[in-house]
Amino acid sequence: MTLFSGRANREADYVDFVAARRLHLRRIAYAICGDWHLADDLLQDALVKLYVAWPRVRRDEQPEAYVRQILVRVNIDEHRRRMRRPQTVELTGGDEAAQRPGLPAEERSALFDALQQMPEMQRKTVVLRHWLGLSVTETAHELGIGEGTVKSHTSRGLDTLRALLAPADVD
Repeated sequence: MTLFSGRANREADYVDFVAARRLHLRRIAYAICGDWHLADDLLQDALVKLYVAWPRVRRDEQPEAYVRQILVRVNIDEHRRRMRRPQTVELTGGDEAAQRPGLPAEERSALFDALQQMPEMQRKTVVLRHWLGLSVTETAHELGIGEGTVKSHTSRGLDTLRALLAPADVD
C-alpha cells in the first residue's frame, strides 16, 4: 500500500509542477524554435521525458533546468532531422502574446521577428542568457557547449539583434 501511495505522491508532485510551469515552459519552447505548434510538440516531448525521469529529477530539485535542457536538445535533434529544409514560420505572438506582460505587442512582435532571423545558436544563447537570466555556466551546460562559446555566441547574437531592431534610415 505504501508503494502505491509513494507513486501517487510522485505523480501528484509531477502534475503540480507541470500545472504551475507549463505556460512559462511553453514560452521558452517558442523562444527557442519560433513556432507555437512546434513549441507545443517540443514541450510535450520534454514533459514525457521529465515524467520518466521525475523520481531522479525531483530528488535533485532541478526540474525546470532539466526541462529547459530537454527543450534545447529536442529542438537541436529536430533541426538536424529536418536537414535544414526551408520552412515558413508564423512569427506572430498568437494567444500567448496577450498573456506576456512587458513590451507592447508591436515591440514584442518585432523582437520575435528579429530573434527568428538570427542564427540558431546565437538565438538560443541570447534567449537563455537574457530572457531566462541563466548564467554563462548554466547556458553552456544546457546547450552542451563551452563557456567561451556561449560568450561569443551571446556577444554576436546581441550585435545581430541590435542591428535587426535598429530603425531603418529613411531619406
